[in-house]
Amino acid sequence: MERVYIFDTTLRDGEQSPGVSLNVKEKLQIARQLVKLGVDVIEAGFPVASPGDFAAVAEIAKNVRGARICALARANFGDIDRAWEALREAEAPRIHTFIATSDIHLRHKLRMSREQVLEAAREAVRRARRYTDDVEFSAEDASRSDTDFLCQVLAVAIEAGATVLNIPDTVGYAVPEEFGELIRTIREKTPGIEKVTISVHCHNDLGLAVANTLAAIKNGARQAEVTINGIGERAGNAALEELVMGLYARRPLYGMITGIRTEEIYRTSKLVAALTGMTVQPNKAIVGKNAFAHESGIHQDGVLKERTTYEIIDPTVIGIPKSTLVLGKHSGRHAFKTRLAELGYSLSEEELNTAFARFKELCDRKKTITDDDLLALVEEEMGRVAPTYELHYLHISSGTTIVPTATVGLKVGESLVEEAACGNGPVDAIYKAIDKITGIKCTLESYGIDAVTGGKDAVGSVTVRVKNEKGKTFLGRGLSTDVLEASARAYIDALNKMAVDVNGPRIEP
Repeated sequence: MERVYIFDTTLRDGEQSPGVSLNVKEKLQIARQLVKLGVDVIEAGFPVASPGDFAAVAEIAKNVRGARICALARANFGDIDRAWEALREAEAPRIHTFIATSDIHLRHKLRMSREQVLEAAREAVRRARRYTDDVEFSAEDASRSDTDFLCQVLAVAIEAGATVLNIPDTVGYAVPEEFGELIRTIREKTPGIEKVTISVHCHNDLGLAVANTLAAIKNGARQAEVTINGIGERAGNAALEELVMGLYARRPLYGMITGIRTEEIYRTSKLVAALTGMTVQPNKAIVGKNAFAHESGIHQDGVLKERTTYEIIDPTVIGIPKSTLVLGKHSGRHAFKTRLAELGYSLSEEELNTAFARFKELCDRKKTITDDDLLALVEEEMGRVAPTYELHYLHISSGTTIVPTATVGLKVGESLVEEAACGNGPVDAIYKAIDKITGIKCTLESYGIDAVTGGKDAVGSVTVRVKNEKGKTFLGRGLSTDVLEASARAYIDALNKMAVDVNGPRIEP
């Protein structure tokens, strides 16, 4: 079977999802999980976009081994030089440079002639080759470009030294038959195409990103650019889990393999959802909570008799956990650590101590701790920054005939600071009291709550997004069987990230 290389752009295109802003620690955490997952290339960011993006790419390049680390750069020397600066310590660095090739982009965005674009592409690839022999070139908006001109640009990039050519469906305009035909035409008409790898980067504006990527693979593309859970600009990108499992389930049709360790898919999906705050819809293919759920009596009967009657993929193949070890308040540190290892988590001593303390605290409120509870708890703890503020206590007075009031005590360094406030509801009162203590001016952009598991003692997971005075957003997450405590923890988590933030203003590509 032939190999399809998986290029993951969760940390670059995925982070461009509206409202998503990951800090360096969170990006490093996701990058390490992507290596466990087995991706071939990690696009770590766009170094020129902001100091924070640069720092994240540099940190990943320095600390992550086992995958190629890629940085994005527009087709100009400043971007390319900055990308190399961030990548220089990578084990296997790749510079990914791009310029638009469609007439609509040339006329309205770039205001350049075709000749100028050809020259810019040539010089950009040459500049990148001064730093590394692994250079990817993208023709932005390729699916809406004149095919003859597109092939011209690609030929220039090959001649200048590009090793990978990326054909993006930037605005999700293509349909599978058309996109497959485009890849076939490029292979036929582009001189030197046999020397390079053809890559595709499909957006999901018409819900066809994975279908277009599969059509491209069928016609000769051998690198697929994807994101975890399909996150990304607008309607998102081709979802890694859907593409990989499509190739896996239909191997006789496609005759392709990937290097993905499928048992890490579910865990990776949960981690990215937790750190980005982008909840996976229940009916999402492969990783949605309903993907392997059967309610119809006919379906249930069939699955009980033979799983393959209604399941084309065994859920254990993607790492959906089936626990045999029941954890509760009498469980010790060793059992806790062992179960986390079985679920794929290797924590430092400090992280393990913190997580075990939270586990014991949770056990006092909930009789049985499920794998989903554990996954949520560990992901919450691993995503935290060093706390400036810590919740010490919370008292609420609320009801239908009284004004909701909250009294909150936060540890700020070695001091306990207390404040009280009234609000339109208990959560509003809690947040106003916290604002009094911290003195941070911010706006609550969104608030969401979900039950991690079923039952009256279910753990509540609260996710908030807050915006500071400069317009930058921060995500906070809190877990507790008490949804008001979870709400307080989520808000404090976001404020802690805001307090230590050193990122400059973001420049969108």
